[in-house]
Amino acid sequence: MQIWVDADAIPLIAKDIIIKTAERTQTCAIFVANQPIKLKKSKLLTMTVVPQGFDKADDFIAESCQSGDLVITSDIPLANEVLEKGAKVLTPRGVIYNQDNIKQKLNMRDFMDTMRGTGVLDLQDMSGQKPFGDRDKKAFADGMNRLVR
Repeated sequence: MQIWVDADAIPLIAKDIIIKTAERTQTCAIFVANQPIKLKKSKLLTMTVVPQGFDKADDFIAESCQSGDLVITSDIPLANEVLEKGAKVLTPRGVIYNQDNIKQKLNMRDFMDTMRGTGVLDLQDMSGQKPFGDRDKKAFADGMNRLVR
């Protein structure tokens, strides 16, 4: 098993939990982003910088991960793609995606995208994601402990 991290927007707290889990379990963690992020020196941690562009990090992770790997992402289409390859998916907020719940999330995402595209929903009326809090940190740490042993 390897841990693949969609690192373009990973909260710092989640990054620290990933690093601690990788070291505790001796599992390689590959952080993928279109610009470098600081990682401590470790043979278990890798920073992969992909070219600038839409979904370049997602594409790299989808192509590189294998069955049994863990992918950390909030990106629903990426989650769907890697689940089809047999990988596991955990969001930085501790939600575990699987074949039973990903299609519903993907359908809702596509529906909301369509609503925004037709002007029914105004992007300015949409509130952004809430700040990463203690509950999110605990849920993420618990998910990491369940999925990485």
